[in-house]
Amino acid sequence: MEKDFYLQYASVEDKHWWFVARRQIIAQVILRLNLPKNAQILEAGCGTGGNLQMLSRHGQVAAMELDEIACQLANQRRVTHVKRGSLPDDIPFTSQYDLILILDVIEHLDDDLSALKALYHKLKPGGYLLVTVPAYQFLWSEHDEINHHKRRYQFKHLKQVVKTAGYQVVYGSYFNTFLFPLVIIIRFVGRLLPKQNKNQLSSDLVLPSKPVNQFFKWLFASERHLINRLYLPFGVSVLLLARKPYI
Repeated sequence: MEKDFYLQYASVEDKHWWFVARRQIIAQVILRLNLPKNAQILEAGCGTGGNLQMLSRHGQVAAMELDEIACQLANQRRVTHVKRGSLPDDIPFTSQYDLILILDVIEHLDDDLSALKALYHKLKPGGYLLVTVPAYQFLWSEHDEINHHKRRYQFKHLKQVVKTAGYQVVYGSYFNTFLFPLVIIIRFVGRLLPKQNKNQLSSDLVLPSKPVNQFFKWLFASERHLINRLYLPFGVSVLLLARKPYI
């Protein structure tokens, strides 16, 4: 990601409908795991820390982030001490965890399989891995380029990578399904428009008017009642829950 964008992410991630609704969906998935009271939780690639307060309600949180600026911004939240680290070879923790989250991270990595294998060794037997990624290569846009994405995923692709890394897949689905038709239209219209100045915030992260933001947040967050219960056959993103086997 361009360095300047971390400041812009931090300025919107507590209010923007996409971040807020995704947090609500993730929180609902975690609730259904019935984690132990003092569960050990790691967020790998926490960005500027927008999920940390929510995660702290579910256990003891540790977090790592590659970028120094993002790390500083995340630590300003004073939820946990966010350490600098990278996948697969520089995980700055020796603990084993009940839950590891890697949310919209592995699409940035050249070797997603090695990253997932490295996290496997940080999970307790029976521990959970929760992954989210952007879906469908045909939705590729300038937003992906600005964020230095390497790829977007189909569900079957993500499932195969996770299984190859040694995990047992518990549940998976597309999500951000209700807004999928609108996103397709926006993506294809965007390809007809001139590319924006790289010093401007990606249009995907511009905070819309309050009524629009509230509506999108309500619509996207309503999927939390379906996720981990049903398989949604398409969407803007993919969510996958996996587990380290008891061996």
